[in-house]
Amino acid sequence: MTEPDEQQWFASCPKGIESLLATELSTLGASSTRETVAGVYFEGPLELAYRACMWSRLANRILLPVVTAEVQGADSLYRELHQVNWGQWFEISQTFAIDFSGQNQEIRNTQFGAQRSKDAIVDWFVEKSGARPSVDKRSPDLRFNIRLAKSRMVVTMDFSGGSLHRRGYRLKAGEAPLKENLAAALLLRADWPAMAARGGALIDPMCGSATLLLEGAMMAADIAPGLNRQRFGFENWKGHRQHLWQEVVAQAQERAKIGRATRLPEIRGYDADPKVVRLAQDNIARIQLQKAVRVSCKSLADLTRPSHLPLPIGLLICNPPYGERLGEKESLLYLYRELGALMMREFRGWSAAVFTSDTDLGKATGLRSHKRYALFNGAIASSLLLFDLEKNELRAPALPRDNDDSHLSEISQGAQMFANRLRKNRKRLSRWLNKEQIGCYRIYDADMPEYAVAVDVYGDNVHVAEYQAPGSISEEAAGRRFKEVVSALPDALGVPPHAIAYKQRRRQRGSRQYEKEDDRGELISVTEGPARLLVNLWDYLDTGLFLDHRPLRMRIAREARDKDFLNLYCYTGAATVHAALGGARRTTSIDLSNTYLGWLRKNLAHNGLAEATNELVRADCVPWLQQVEQQYDLILLDPPSFSNSKRMDGSFDVQRDHGQLIRAAMATLKPGGQMYFSNNRRGFELDQDLRESFNCIDISGETLDPDFQRNPKIHCCWVLTQGSGAAGIKQPKEPVKV
Repeated sequence: MTEPDEQQWFASCPKGIESLLATELSTLGASSTRETVAGVYFEGPLELAYRACMWSRLANRILLPVVTAEVQGADSLYRELHQVNWGQWFEISQTFAIDFSGQNQEIRNTQFGAQRSKDAIVDWFVEKSGARPSVDKRSPDLRFNIRLAKSRMVVTMDFSGGSLHRRGYRLKAGEAPLKENLAAALLLRADWPAMAARGGALIDPMCGSATLLLEGAMMAADIAPGLNRQRFGFENWKGHRQHLWQEVVAQAQERAKIGRATRLPEIRGYDADPKVVRLAQDNIARIQLQKAVRVSCKSLADLTRPSHLPLPIGLLICNPPYGERLGEKESLLYLYRELGALMMREFRGWSAAVFTSDTDLGKATGLRSHKRYALFNGAIASSLLLFDLEKNELRAPALPRDNDDSHLSEISQGAQMFANRLRKNRKRLSRWLNKEQIGCYRIYDADMPEYAVAVDVYGDNVHVAEYQAPGSISEEAAGRRFKEVVSALPDALGVPPHAIAYKQRRRQRGSRQYEKEDDRGELISVTEGPARLLVNLWDYLDTGLFLDHRPLRMRIAREARDKDFLNLYCYTGAATVHAALGGARRTTSIDLSNTYLGWLRKNLAHNGLAEATNELVRADCVPWLQQVEQQYDLILLDPPSFSNSKRMDGSFDVQRDHGQLIRAAMATLKPGGQMYFSNNRRGFELDQDLRESFNCIDISGETLDPDFQRNPKIHCCWVLTQGSGAAGIKQPKEPVKV
């Protein structure tokens, strides 16, 4: 296939950076550049396209036009494609794939359009050679893009072979990763290359997987972004000129060698998540920039400007999180406020760039940006805000306001009242907390009816659960009061906003109260006596640890030595961990949920406890009790108030069904053993016939620590032993009807 000196090409890119891409292509030698939405048309020889694949920091793909034609229906589509000489593009022994997009009045289904296009190409080969090439949708030798807009069809070959943002250094990323070419665009908009040329430093205080840092380092070191890619689309194209490509590769390798040997600017990143920091370090090592880029685990509140050498100028750039869950944006306002304070406190005289999808959050920094660029992070409209930290002043950022400003003074006063109550409660509990070395506790439980939330402290984190507002309270009023809670918490408790999880339970129906709130999958470790327990404050309404049952768990730990312990409806197994650490001979934990059993498995491992002596059984407790033969010295029976899980037959109601359930559990109790029965059903009454059959002692008051004594009805608890007439006699197992 003979190539002309000048060929038209198309480079696609994220929306909003078309002008940057046009400038970049012109610098590489392109002519006749023309911007369009999410891309740039340009002209140049084959060597230019090779350079674009190697050196473009901004393009998604480089596309080579195959044919442009007018088509109406499927027949004309087939006919136009069947006329193309496909033998000039690839061999019959090679594989290909079709990406079809767009539609018109006749072709309304992209899958149908792709099928007819594939048929036309395959039939061309069959007619010419009697054989057909194979289609490989996942990893073809060549991929063709067909775009249909009304009656105009444009067919291109994917010259780059997949998106060029994949540089080859990032195999894994943290949450919401920034694509490499968008990161490069942010750095170019922030004028990082000029800053680097003047010896300026680059710092990302929330670096994630280090994408911004690595793109900045590659710019400073003159490393081509395509140098580490394993494969390009043109390598299997019949028109490929290997000698031209090798010249481009050799030049890039030589420039990278020189760049790596040059002293690079100070480039540092920080992140509070050690797992993400390890990912960043892996990425840095993969591209061999360990000497230039350093990352470490540090929270925003602890960050200071590096002091090992003078850094009078530099760029602080970051892509902070943005909130989509209810209550999260209000929390993030304080994160952005802390970011603004950090920039002025530690980096005065520098430049700063903040990439966010929410301008309200950007304003919450309290700084005035001198430039704003509209960009897209995938489909999300976003903004890059540029700040001059030399000529800026930190203003007190305001919280988002309702349209009605008449409530502002009320909101401020209410937030102060709530904060004062938190401080008062902490002071009241402090002596007990210090004496008992308790790190997880309830500090507030709807003490003031206007602020109907439960606030629980989990070590260095806080969990806030809103109770359902009465029907007489409007959504607007409830939402306003919740904002006051959010505004008061960080200062009142001395915790950063990102360490506070908010849950709202209002007006949820049916199974929604059990659905996942988020998908962070983040487990944090907290301590309870000698036990280390994993909790998740963000993903579900419940955290994995019911704090009101703390005294009962500690009681079980004291009584478990050399005993066989059975934990029915074990949840995440906190009581099992306590029993095992207390010296239980063996524990057995029963639950129907794989999620909770997996959580318990992690809790056991977290405490160095082997599963060989701590058995986990996935089962419905009711039928399991009917067939188990083993007996136990110590049993915890803490059933749900109600359950109608799809994985069980019928439903379970603790008031209706507890009698037969307790009898079945007591039938597995060894002579001289005891069982704790607990539940959280308001108004629960223990059946009278149970009191006559067993020794039943109500210990509810004994199982409430000071942080829950304000709400004595949060749970009820009994200790049951076999009565004098039943001592030593195994109770018959009756069918449990539910």
